[in-house]
Amino acid sequence: MAGPQFFTPKSVRPSRPRRRFTLVEANRTLPLVSRIVSDIVTTHAKAVRLTRELETTPAKEQAEHQRTLDAAMSLLEDYVDELTEVGCELKDYEQGIIDFTGRHRGRDVCLCWKLGEPAVAHWHELDAGAAGRQPVSMLVENE
Repeated sequence: MAGPQFFTPKSVRPSRPRRRFTLVEANRTLPLVSRIVSDIVTTHAKAVRLTRELETTPAKEQAEHQRTLDAAMSLLEDYVDELTEVGCELKDYEQGIIDFTGRHRGRDVCLCWKLGEPAVAHWHELDAGAAGRQPVSMLVENE
């Protein structure tokens, strides 16, 4: 179940030019990316829980609860910014889906990875989304 839209923090840094990855390069980043994405998924779940709890928190405790929520949201933004610095894009806060921009037959595509997968094993067209994932065995990078 996807979280409410207001849980998607806006980047605090200006956008950067899109980095292109080969499949080998994308896989090489996974030890770092996996740690960051794990932190994102955990922190997002905490923020969702805190928001739900805030609705039923007694008035005298709401300010402290809000500070805790604000800290979690700030941390979440930091993690997303760290991921952006690597050059990949977070697609799903709950499942930890990441896209790396790659190339297939001379055009940009997304190399798609999900938290828990051992390697980048799928790709999809830019406008297809994760539902259009295809195995990387069909990827032709050098054309």
